[in-house]
Amino acid sequence: MSLLVPDDLVKASGLSEVELLQELVLLLFQREKLSLGKASRILGMTQLEFQALLASRDLYIHYDIEDLHEDVKNLQELGLM
Repeated sequence: MSLLVPDDLVKASGLSEVELLQELVLLLFQREKLSLGKASRILGMTQLEFQALLASRDLYIHYDIEDLHEDVKNLQELGLM
């Protein structure tokens, strides 16, 4: 599924499309709607890069058992486990 963001919203935000996507992903991560792994993949970053982005914004990582299970699943899908 793709999300179409109206140009007016992008202009009103004063952000580029990439910056707006980053803000949305950060918000969803903060609200615990996205895991660390999923958020970093959406932004095309490694988890370390995403963690650096969080640190630059004084945001913290939440990591629980669900995150662990998702990370294990992702590693299995990538053939790394």
